[in-house]
Amino acid sequence: MNYNNKLTNVAVLGAAGKMGSGIVLLTAIEMANLRIAEGKDPGEASLHAVDVSPSALSGLMKYLRTQVLKSAEKMTVQLRKWYASNPKLIENEEVINQYVNDVLSVVKPTTRMEAAYDAHVVFEAVSENPDLKVKLFSSINQNNPNKPWFLTNTSSIPIGELDEKAGLKGNIIGFHFYNPPAVQKLMEIIQPKEVNPGLAEFANQLAKNLRKVIVLSNDVAGFIGNGFFMRDILFAVQETQKLAEKMPLTEAICALDKISRDHLIRPMGIFQLSDYVGIDVCLFIMGVMDKRLDETLQCPLFEQFMQQGIKGGQFADGSQKNGIFRYEKGRITGVYDLGSKKYIDIESLAEKVDTFLGTMPSSWQPWKNVIKNRSREGMLQEYFNELKKMDTPGAKLAKAYAIKANEIGQQLVSDGVAHKTDDVNTVMMTGFFHAFGPVNDYL
Repeated sequence: MNYNNKLTNVAVLGAAGKMGSGIVLLTAIEMANLRIAEGKDPGEASLHAVDVSPSALSGLMKYLRTQVLKSAEKMTVQLRKWYASNPKLIENEEVINQYVNDVLSVVKPTTRMEAAYDAHVVFEAVSENPDLKVKLFSSINQNNPNKPWFLTNTSSIPIGELDEKAGLKGNIIGFHFYNPPAVQKLMEIIQPKEVNPGLAEFANQLAKNLRKVIVLSNDVAGFIGNGFFMRDILFAVQETQKLAEKMPLTEAICALDKISRDHLIRPMGIFQLSDYVGIDVCLFIMGVMDKRLDETLQCPLFEQFMQQGIKGGQFADGSQKNGIFRYEKGRITGVYDLGSKKYIDIESLAEKVDTFLGTMPSSWQPWKNVIKNRSREGMLQEYFNELKKMDTPGAKLAKAYAIKANEIGQQLVSDGVAHKTDDVNTVMMTGFFHAFGPVNDYL
């Protein structure tokens, strides 16, 4: 495997999407850097950015220019070394602009999938639809004489299954970026049993060059990240429905969201995170897992939201769509009531929910404070020691939730999804930004 040669002709499928655009950005920068460092013309390398929407591709190029410029401004010392032999580049601004143009020269936007027919490496970031993925892989593989390597961004579909159905003979690997790819440090690499060793080596080298935190997952539906997340959702829904026997469902949803966010010290509550990912996406991933695992992974509550058109997800600019919660400028302002089919102002429920849950431990600190604290371990131990002694409804729910999260993490190891519990903790802390890993001895 010659790493540099493989990165001379690349294709990204779904290039203008939320994940694809980040993959294009990172890959184009890596491709350009390799050639500039060798004194070669970056424009002779090709990254075919393939997408069905011309307007989206136009938006992609604008996004790339903005992001590459930001990147260039942080590496002026290195750029001056690379461009030292060019007498026309004197000022930093000139060097930076040249670099931006060089990176963009690598990217060839196109709506024609045939552009991937001569690629050495194909990244796939289309919708989480196994039939579509297999169709694309098969077509490219049959028409590409280079026997290309495929790196799929699927977050749930077993790689071996895609390999077998598309007839790729081991030339595919799971290369799961987390959203957004340009910011998120985690890279979940999923190697099927029959993976090409050269491809596995290439994938690991690329992830290292992109400065990702690499976690290897076994090829089991859902992998580590969604294997945890989907079960976490289902437990929260189960507890929500129990609470809904004592209070309105809207209040129960707010209560469990608050428990998962505040009591478990996470950046988002479980239902807000479901909105962020998309209710439809969560249900699809659960469906993938449910069909392939000896475990029931279904969520009738989310199905009810979907039946009323409540999907969540994000707009093209990254802003949050309404879902279980209503959002205004990123802030939760309402919760959807399935009965009345409208949103109820969150302020009208907040006091009731807070009163029911009871006081927080005096040692509690919000997520932002905890992750910045260098003595986080001591802070967390003090918090959980105090939580253990409390018997408020909120404390009881939080303890049950934390214990279940620990069990889910352990299950991922015993089921052969994760190699070790540290991998589960790394995924949840790096990919989901939890303040601590679910597998711990705090309780």
